[in-house]
Amino acid sequence: MASVEIRNVRKSYDLTEVLHGVSCQIEDGEFLALVGPSGCGKSTLLKMIAGLEDITDGEISIGGRIINDVAPKDRDVAMVFQSYALYPHMTAAENMGFSLRMQKLPKTEIRRQVEVVAESLGLADKLDRRPRHLSGGERQRVAMGRAIVRNPRVFLFDEPLSNLDATLRVQMRTELKQLHRRLETTTVFVTHDQIEAMTLSDRVIVLNAGVIEQIGTPLEIYDRPSNRFVAGFIGSPGMNFLPGRIRVRSAPAFVSDGGIVFQLKNVSADWDNRPVVCGIRPEHFELGSGQIGAKVLEVEPTGSETQILAEVCNHEIVAIFRDRVSVRPGEEIRFAPQLARIHVFDSESGARLA
Repeated sequence: MASVEIRNVRKSYDLTEVLHGVSCQIEDGEFLALVGPSGCGKSTLLKMIAGLEDITDGEISIGGRIINDVAPKDRDVAMVFQSYALYPHMTAAENMGFSLRMQKLPKTEIRRQVEVVAESLGLADKLDRRPRHLSGGERQRVAMGRAIVRNPRVFLFDEPLSNLDATLRVQMRTELKQLHRRLETTTVFVTHDQIEAMTLSDRVIVLNAGVIEQIGTPLEIYDRPSNRFVAGFIGSPGMNFLPGRIRVRSAPAFVSDGGIVFQLKNVSADWDNRPVVCGIRPEHFELGSGQIGAKVLEVEPTGSETQILAEVCNHEIVAIFRDRVSVRPGEEIRFAPQLARIHVFDSESGARLA
């Protein structure tokens, strides 16, 4: 195992810069998720760690050794791709043992190591099958097994679950978490799915347009997003936003453009009349009498909860309630936010204020 340090790394294609001085430390044995929208640079950064992309500027080190000019095969990392990248003419065992074969290990030793890994992945009875005779989840486990059998210092995963159906994705998330608990190998996991990032990782890096917006544990990022971008990206459904201003005189409050008023705490006196955006997560509303009167647009009951899309002051708001709410589109309802869970962001910069 080894830590990974990324220091002021930049990546350019001709005149287009896609990573703008990224710096972070990935601790030994840590599971770190790189998350962000398509095109934010997360897969590019992963490939630079693997040696599949050149570094324009900056340094990357593994275990204290700078690896900018080290060949991919000599970096002691193993990468699992989105597309599985299995050899179709080889059996599962041959795919998993291919890198050991390249190291010219004895056949008996290769078979022993493959069988040990296959047992841990639930593939012991699938080793003689070719990829076309395996399910999507089994192919993904073979791809993971091919990486694990090398016993690398760092695992790199590039959206490995995106080709699986919803049920398999949940199953593979559990298996990945259990696998990391057993192996304790430093892992960098790229995904555009913030649920995967939240449930799998020790820490999350949120990337946007080649810049790190925030680094923290999943709950730190969820509870205290550093800016409006992070607040809107992390969470499903995303955070609701209402534009308005801070009012400090008498009782400090947020006043929306539509006249809705929320009481606030920890408000600075010099924020009076400051343009802000109020953020409220869908699950942080309480149904019944409250400050917000809304017109119901859609109702989505899921059994365990009810999701309501409503119109408030010409803005659409999503609210989630654990109760089974008997309302129909077109009806009027009233609800209130949990005041202790309101987020306030600066209108211009998007930075978190309170």
